[in-house]
Amino acid sequence: MQNDSEIQNESTQFLNSVVNKMTDERWHAIVHNDSSYDDKFYYGVKTTGIFCRPSCKSRVPNIDNVKIFQNTEEALSENFRPCKRCKPNGLTLPNEDWVTQIAEYIDNHYSEPLTLEILADMCHGSPFHLQRTFKRIKGVTPIEYIQHTRISRAMDYLTDTDKSIMEIGFAVGIPNTAHFATLFKKRTGYTPSMYRKLNQ
Repeated sequence: MQNDSEIQNESTQFLNSVVNKMTDERWHAIVHNDSSYDDKFYYGVKTTGIFCRPSCKSRVPNIDNVKIFQNTEEALSENFRPCKRCKPNGLTLPNEDWVTQIAEYIDNHYSEPLTLEILADMCHGSPFHLQRTFKRIKGVTPIEYIQHTRISRAMDYLTDTDKSIMEIGFAVGIPNTAHFATLFKKRTGYTPSMYRKLNQ
């Protein structure tokens, strides 16, 4: 037999799931940046951890990665961060947090195609602002950070696995083997093969 608090918890969860449900109407508002829905709901993107107003001009997310919130407090309580582009509820993400978020994204997605434009789109900012802010806070450009991350991972692969040089290049997001070898030598002073011999 359920007690009153358990019943109340279940009914609250049920209400939240109904209230925060993705509907065709809400999806249409997100896709078409419909400002008439602003303040009626907010949406977060699970892959980036950013939440926006429906009118946000950022790239349309994958519907499976979208979470609906009734207000900004709800989004913040689930550790979503406000978009720098549409500033939901007047909130803005401090530059340091924004850059940390971008660096985390690179750390987790280094094997995917990444450009300044892709990163700016993903993190809801302009390429120019991203380049300048990232360099000021991290001391390197986003592209340098991506290269550093990829080469660090490649060093781990060369030391700890028997993958071929070509496979490692693919695994770290540099599918052109010649380019991978050149970049690796430029960063470490060794070719991938030499590095493997020295460290295995």
